[in-house]
Amino acid sequence: MSSLYIHVPFCRRKCLYCDFFSVEAGDEQLQAYPALLADHLRWSASSGFLHGPLNTIFFGGGTPSLLSPTAVGEILAAADKAFGVSADAEISLEANPGSLTANKLRDYRRAGITRLSLGVQSLSAPALLTLGRLHGPGEARQAVESAHAAGFKSLSLDLIFALPGQTPACLEGEIDAFLALAPDHLSCYGLTVEENTPFSLLQSRGALTLPDEDTYVAAFNLLHARLQDAGFEHYEISNYARPGHACRHNQVYWQRRTCLGIGAGAHSFHERGWGERWAVPDSLDVYRERLRRGAEPADLVESFVRQSAMAETLYLGLRTRAGVAHTDFSRRFGCRPDEAFPQALKQIRPYLRPASGRLCLGVAGWLLYDHLITSFL
Repeated sequence: MSSLYIHVPFCRRKCLYCDFFSVEAGDEQLQAYPALLADHLRWSASSGFLHGPLNTIFFGGGTPSLLSPTAVGEILAAADKAFGVSADAEISLEANPGSLTANKLRDYRRAGITRLSLGVQSLSAPALLTLGRLHGPGEARQAVESAHAAGFKSLSLDLIFALPGQTPACLEGEIDAFLALAPDHLSCYGLTVEENTPFSLLQSRGALTLPDEDTYVAAFNLLHARLQDAGFEHYEISNYARPGHACRHNQVYWQRRTCLGIGAGAHSFHERGWGERWAVPDSLDVYRERLRRGAEPADLVESFVRQSAMAETLYLGLRTRAGVAHTDFSRRFGCRPDEAFPQALKQIRPYLRPASGRLCLGVAGWLLYDHLITSFL
């Protein structure tokens, strides 16, 4: 299975909570970017980093929906020329509701996008204002309606919970509103404050207070119960899907399979040895210059040894409902997880749910995930 991640680092305005690499988009930059990506694809094909055909492609950002459908089609054509694209490939595009029209969505579908991930975040006007989003609830609903009409094979919506002042009744209302939009997939993230973001500055000044731990736990459990009752599988800590709609691309990350990342700020992972992680610099100028010179666009930022590869295999796998299979782990590393990390496994054992031949955290374990994984680090 071969996978491609395409980073589109452009935004109309950076969200208050976001710490991903992005820059304010200009028309000239947007128009020139597909050619840079095509150069990167040609370079990667000649380097042998990845062999096709591609089974998953993911446009992330930033705001990939600032690219025109024509540009997206050109990038997909370049990917097909470099590696080939499987007939049943999952091709995802992240999009913001405020950058979409019915015609644009229809044209994205015609360009080859099969899965749309909409950054709705909330259907409450005050909450969207708090988050610094540019769209309102009406635009979000219209975008979802148009996405259904465009005929994407899968539609995912992002929801942010544990917002300042969000009560259980407010969250219940959000869940009802999201379910009414009939998504195939939901990504639900508790609001966190990252360093060097506007939210971190507000928090340091006492102008932003997040819910306490008990409130967060109650919100997480409410989402889990309501969405499972609605027919969604809670297949990863933050992700829910109707049958057949789990994101195939993200599972590549959680299973430590090779994925090429192209674009300024993109990250790649290669399975060779115990694993390698590569990163393209967070600079359009550096990226452009390296491609112009025919140099390696990315830097090797981490070369795993056996111990660190075993640790990452466990803490990524434990994010998922499928967990980590003893046989897969033993085949890869020559030992069982409890032999590699006896003390860590003893610590997490109370939070494991019954699963024959696999290590799988239950919901209580997922709530303590950040604490539990420190035992592997």
